[in-house]
Amino acid sequence: MLQVSPRRKVYDVCIIGSGAGGGTAAKVLTEGGLSAVMLEAGPRLNPVKDFKEHVWPFQLPHRGVGEGGRLRGFLSEFMAPNGYWEVPGEPYTTAPGSSFAWFRSRIEGGRTNHWGRIALRFGPADFKPHSTDGVGDDWPITYEELAPYYDKVESYIGVFGSKENVPNAPDGVFLPPPKPRCTETLVKKACDRLNITCIPSRLAILTKSLNDRGACHYCGQCGRGCMSASNFSSSQVMIPPAASTGRFTMITGAMAREIVLGSDGKAEAVSYIDKATNSEQRVYARAVIVAASSCESARLLLNSRSSTFSAGLANSSGVVGRYLTDSVGSRLVGQFPQLEKVPPHNHDGVGGMHMYMPWWLFGKKNDFLRGYHIEMGGGRDMPGVGQFTRVCEEHEGYGVRLKQACRRDYGTHIGFSGRGEMIPNEDSFCEIDPSVKDQWGIPVLRFHWKWGENDLKMSDHMQATFRSIIETAGGTVVNFQPRTPPAASSGATAEQGRQQPQSGGRISTGGEIIHELGTVRMGDNPKKSAVNRWCQAHDVKNVFVADAAPFVSNPDKNPTLTIMALSWRTSEYLLDQVKKGGI
Repeated sequence: MLQVSPRRKVYDVCIIGSGAGGGTAAKVLTEGGLSAVMLEAGPRLNPVKDFKEHVWPFQLPHRGVGEGGRLRGFLSEFMAPNGYWEVPGEPYTTAPGSSFAWFRSRIEGGRTNHWGRIALRFGPADFKPHSTDGVGDDWPITYEELAPYYDKVESYIGVFGSKENVPNAPDGVFLPPPKPRCTETLVKKACDRLNITCIPSRLAILTKSLNDRGACHYCGQCGRGCMSASNFSSSQVMIPPAASTGRFTMITGAMAREIVLGSDGKAEAVSYIDKATNSEQRVYARAVIVAASSCESARLLLNSRSSTFSAGLANSSGVVGRYLTDSVGSRLVGQFPQLEKVPPHNHDGVGGMHMYMPWWLFGKKNDFLRGYHIEMGGGRDMPGVGQFTRVCEEHEGYGVRLKQACRRDYGTHIGFSGRGEMIPNEDSFCEIDPSVKDQWGIPVLRFHWKWGENDLKMSDHMQATFRSIIETAGGTVVNFQPRTPPAASSGATAEQGRQQPQSGGRISTGGEIIHELGTVRMGDNPKKSAVNRWCQAHDVKNVFVADAAPFVSNPDKNPTLTIMALSWRTSEYLLDQVKKGGI
């Protein structure tokens, strides 16, 4: 008897990744009338079950830091789920002499469940770095071209802030900012004396109800997730409207393996591993949007090899994996004795800073190029396991005297963190490791990393600035041992983060700030870039990249808002091309 094969389903678009870029693309494309299938490597997210924003330490075994305190430092059972410095069964490696830490998420919404919600627009000069100081490369687009999409994203997700007219730190569509806390008022006065700009921060957290999402109730636990969806995550803000169209399908537990080309030279399918059955599957679509995060997206393209693209899909230029950057990071903590005498008061607020310091020396001659902004945090937030470790080390004894010392110390510290622009260099990139594979048989990434001299000078400047602010505000610098993420291949786990002394000029480990980007850069010249100004692959016209991989530079602003603005812009372009028959 003649066997009739079932007709395979072909979606309009396949989106790989459910984070900031993937979630935005899903919303815009499905609302625009296209059918979309999304591949997510982790499970669906259930806020009621998965978030622990109002759970007290005494309600969890070991106060939430695991047996033997193994989760102390970076992760805990309180945090939003499935974020890892080391994913079980999914290793990565570093080249000899390099150190790189890679934070990944395996759940619906990706790393938007874990980010700090800092939502800063890139400025006009950030898109034209070469034109500004002669170093690096300009983007193929301008701030003015992206500004309408910043407006759309901010108007939809909700970002609080204030109109300040700070050079190269554009104002946006803002909700009212929360009032400064006691600690932030102290820092603000010191900054005013030092002529350092200190203004209300800009975070994707609702201070007013918006689009059927309630305003923040100031529990200050954003890092644990938010059941009321008052802070932004793709899982709660972007994916639900896509699902409501009836044109959206999510496949969970799907590890994307490669993009498959058809006989016409276009992408026709994505091959993925079904983690539940360990079997290889394919999903077919007329267009593919890669939004797996910058390094995962590079890995997928590099692993998508064929007779047409022996060096990886969309990589005829050879730039995929190159130009890897992270934010320049450095940190210093001060102890402020005057805060010991502050009466107990309500220190609650959003789960992040209410004030921050944008780059205040823009356009001035400095010892280094570009700039950085300063984030701060401290005061009487909810105590956690390990918070009084230093006090216990310094104060001999136990009982009443130790408790009194802990109470005196509680709320008297303020930490300062710099986030600066790293200039791409030829020694920082990722590539496919020739011998190591993950548990699904997919070749993994190998990282090469080196900070440039400009980055080191910037971190020195950060340290000097932090010290000036601390001392001007009446505090003293605290010498402590901060945890840093484990380096790949070091044998350490995230729970055994290496201890490094806080010292002048300390710079973060590559990847530690979790702002890695630039590995599939955009440009007008196909010989020097992988995607065009619409984030469309030069080599394969129905493949797009919608995360931070296309970024040409890594300015001193956190990248998530720009990821969403670019994804919105790319998605509208794809919709237009579909209507015109170009895809």
